[in-house]
Amino acid sequence: MKRLSRLLQIIRVALHYRLDEFVSEAKLEGPGRFLIRLIPSRFLRTPTENRAKRLRMALEALGPIFIKFGQMLSTRRDLLPEDLVDELAKLQDEVAPFPELESIGIIEESLGHSIEDAFADFEATPLASASVAQVHAARLHSGEEVVVKVIRPAVETIIRLDTALMLFIARLLHRVHPDLRRLRPVEVVTDYQHTILDELDLKREAANTSQLKRNFEDSDLLHVPAVYWDYTSRNVFVMERIYGIPVTNMEELQHSGIDLKVLAERGVEIFFTQVFRDSFFHADMHPGNIFVSPEHPDKPTYIAIDCAIIGSLTDFDQYYLARNMLAVFQRDYRTVAQLHVECGWVPANTRVNDFESAMRAVCEPVFERPISEISFGEMLIYLFQTARRFDMEVQPSLVLLQKTLLNIEGLGRQLYPDLDLWTTAKPYLERWVEERYSPLHMAERLRHQLPSLLEQLPHLPDVLLDNLRRDRGDHGSRAEVAKLKQVLEKEIHARRRSNQLLLAAIATLATLLLL
Repeated sequence: MKRLSRLLQIIRVALHYRLDEFVSEAKLEGPGRFLIRLIPSRFLRTPTENRAKRLRMALEALGPIFIKFGQMLSTRRDLLPEDLVDELAKLQDEVAPFPELESIGIIEESLGHSIEDAFADFEATPLASASVAQVHAARLHSGEEVVVKVIRPAVETIIRLDTALMLFIARLLHRVHPDLRRLRPVEVVTDYQHTILDELDLKREAANTSQLKRNFEDSDLLHVPAVYWDYTSRNVFVMERIYGIPVTNMEELQHSGIDLKVLAERGVEIFFTQVFRDSFFHADMHPGNIFVSPEHPDKPTYIAIDCAIIGSLTDFDQYYLARNMLAVFQRDYRTVAQLHVECGWVPANTRVNDFESAMRAVCEPVFERPISEISFGEMLIYLFQTARRFDMEVQPSLVLLQKTLLNIEGLGRQLYPDLDLWTTAKPYLERWVEERYSPLHMAERLRHQLPSLLEQLPHLPDVLLDNLRRDRGDHGSRAEVAKLKQVLEKEIHARRRSNQLLLAAIATLATLLLL
């Protein structure tokens, strides 16, 4: 009954804001066309607001989970029209806090201690409140100032109910509206469901925070708060309290003497370091999660919080992404097209010449603008949108990367309007590709992989034998299989000795390379 009641509420809000206009009657299939004709509001009034604003207002009316969904959609410029993305970006993540006694109760139950025993001082009034959690300031008995993040009570039940209904609506739209299938509504909602459920596990966020802090432990580029694991559980997270200037507070940054040009360039360096050196990047770098330390204004340090959403790339994607970016820098569209085919982002039968021509048509008009007006993040989006015409599959890791790059670039341009991300990024990418395939780096990768290779190589003949047994068992006689088995087993016995010599030679070669 709860699910049915919530579904009816969603339908009522959708009709009130005339969201039926997002669905073209002529393109509906089956019963969908009949149902859309039964909507009474289509004949009662004409909406006065544009469709993007009505969508935003509807999501706000449906509550925190739908607001957060709208925020996620606002990052999908690869899927949605510009007017929708720009309007959804206005959604705010400010939610009324839940009662102080409930927050204290959750903390005490999670830690197994009273508030007085756990903290020397605890501020019951929250510092900030969002759709999933709220945070309180506190001080430990050992003197450290901390913040305590607490998951909202019963929020998981609400999230599971609402995302289940979202998934139902997405499947319905996928079934009755062919044009919407291109937008992959089911995949988008499923991705959102995984993301927001992951955010409910604060131990996961704490682990991400620890890893990011460790990655920049010896760097003055980025400071990440320390985690207090003894006070952290699935629904409570205690971390170091940071003091910094909000990155969008231009007046205070200038008053503190921060070098804004250096600050913008260091932000770009942090992004590329996370993506290509660590393959572990903060994927929610909106201004509310970024602060600046005023201690060294000539070489300012960023401070990052809220590591709930983290992106990563495989070695394979790292390599092809770096090569693609460099090819775009050099206007080498042929290489861009070939790389998309090589890495499997578009089908193998794609005509490279056609793809190259489409890429050129997208990029050349952009390059005619002054360098300070060229958005590298938007350029990547245009490229992926063009690639989608050639049946490129949506890559979740690349979507997170686009979103993060857009945030970083937009922030950098806000700090320093003449930021030349191209000049800042190109040397980094060239250096990364050169170092990655240097003899020393190749030897280091071989050293890491050698134990696995040595372990697996002696078993390779057995694997081949098992595969041949299955194949011959399906298509040949048992006598043939038995005969083949005898031949292969003799061959395996003879080769195992030579394999031992080969492995010794590989180990010697690896040692020489390292030396």
